Amino acid sequence: MKLKLIKTKNEYQKALARLDEIFHAKKGSNEQEELEILVLLIQKYENEIAGEFPDPDPIEAIKFKMDQMNLTQKDLAEVIGLKSRASEILSRKRPMSINIIRKISQALAIPADILIQPYETAI
Repeated sequence: MKLKLIKTKNEYQKALARLDEIFHAKKGSNEQEELEILVLLIQKYENEIAGEFPDPDPIEAIKFKMDQMNLTQKDLAEVIGLKSRASEILSRKRPMSINIIRKISQALAIPADILIQPYETAI
């Protein structure tokens, strides 16, 4: 992909599609360098052209990322350490602790600043 400033919604969609293609590029590869530049161009477009997007709900962000990565609740339980805790978090019966936020952030590549946002719980 020829890298250039993103100025239209169509260019933005193409950039997102390319980002998805090279998202897991090997460190040190040409694709990784393209990935890093593409992320900057996308961020610039989102911040300056399209406006700021509100942060997603932390639980919805986890569910979305799990879906993208084809992970199950059992997989999340392995990250957290307890099956029941994963269930409680996903069903909003228990808020996440800072240690759980760190584990999920690292395992699912979700920025911690999204996971620490306030969200509704069932309790």
